[in-house]
Amino acid sequence: MTSMQRVQDILVDAGRVVVDDAGGEQMADGVFANISNNSVEVQFYLTDPDIRPLSTGEFVKRWRDAVGDIAGLESLKFESDRGGPGSGDALTIELSHRDIDTLDRASEALAARLGEFSVVKDIDDGYTPGKRQYSFTINDTGESLGLTAMNIASQVRNSFQGNESYRQQRGRNEVTIRVRRPESERVSLYDVENLVIQTPAGDDVPLFDVATATPGRAYTSISRRDARRTVTVSADVDPVGETSRVQSVLSSDVLPELARDYPGLSYAYEGKQADFAESLSALLKGLVLALLTIYILLAVPFKSYIQPMVVMLAIPFGIVGALLGHVLMGYNISIMSIMGVVALGGVVVNDSLVLIEYTNRLRSEQGMSPFDAVCNAAVRRFRPILLTTLTTFCGLAPMIFETSRQARFLIPMALSLGFGILFATLITLVIVPALYLMIDDLHRLSEKAKRIGLPDNAPGVNEHA
Repeated sequence: MTSMQRVQDILVDAGRVVVDDAGGEQMADGVFANISNNSVEVQFYLTDPDIRPLSTGEFVKRWRDAVGDIAGLESLKFESDRGGPGSGDALTIELSHRDIDTLDRASEALAARLGEFSVVKDIDDGYTPGKRQYSFTINDTGESLGLTAMNIASQVRNSFQGNESYRQQRGRNEVTIRVRRPESERVSLYDVENLVIQTPAGDDVPLFDVATATPGRAYTSISRRDARRTVTVSADVDPVGETSRVQSVLSSDVLPELARDYPGLSYAYEGKQADFAESLSALLKGLVLALLTIYILLAVPFKSYIQPMVVMLAIPFGIVGALLGHVLMGYNISIMSIMGVVALGGVVVNDSLVLIEYTNRLRSEQGMSPFDAVCNAAVRRFRPILLTTLTTFCGLAPMIFETSRQARFLIPMALSLGFGILFATLITLVIVPALYLMIDDLHRLSEKAKRIGLPDNAPGVNEHA
């Protein structure tokens, strides 16, 4: 049994133990195993979430514990929800350098630093050595005999891979005839060591007399970006909520230190981090545009530059409420949460808009003082504001308290909207009236200061004032 087959059997047997302990047929429908390119892949096809007793995350955790440590592996990675929302490695860091040896050492150093975090699992340093190989370099003896590197390489290749000597057409098919050594003379390292090279003069010399052989490994893949070799270091974080903390430490301490230790090394976040940063940038631009549009729409009917700001004061308090809702319900901030915050900006202004608009109407139609107008508006509009908020929250409540796995990725958006508008309403009924009166007082003081600063003979000013 080969070592690859042994690893495959360990993974399959451990997974089946977890499946049997969790309910057998209720847990999984089947298993797929494959060996290719010096790697082993094992997949368990789980049943529907409503049928199986374990979530995919819990199954992976138990599977990892059942497998334990396997000696001789370059890396071992467990994944769940492949292809679904939130799939992929929690951390993906791309290192780049012109020197491949420096790049390999840097990736190993970064993987070692990631291993210091107790919450980081399934670390892959990105270096996957391939099959063993010999690299031949022509020496002085070979050059003195008139050989070239190309000549030696072609003779070695033709001896084992074969040299195309003839092509024959047979009907619609073309038959290629290759000439090479017998199969019994090209199956072991001994055959390479005893290979004979022919010189331009027709003499036969041993390969190892005219070339220097350096043992090594072939790379399974070569990645480049901007003419520089790259290696991707990846890892998972459990629980996933700790990802931001780990990333913060990496950005502030680990990665800058790595760049100092290996001059010329550059790094960048890829995978989830790159996608999140791109989406966040687009959402922030959309939020700024939405806030500007809301301000313009409020400034036109209010005929004021200040009152729209008072109405929009509910937005930052709504964001605070959204964050508190995530903390209360035990959810992490995600891209769906930010989408909910963007939508929240256009909803939370409704309550303060109703309050300010009715206050202005009482002042203009009934001649009330600012204090009396805002107090009456708060009393008159308390019930509509409260009912609007409660009906909105109750409408979102079924999604917020949903327990099915299919709806979990939508819950953060509902949390941002529901708790954001609930918290903003409580603040609106207290802060907005107080701020309205403060702005009116500042306006009165400004007007009084202007009158005091006018000349004594200015029209409309009492000379005894």
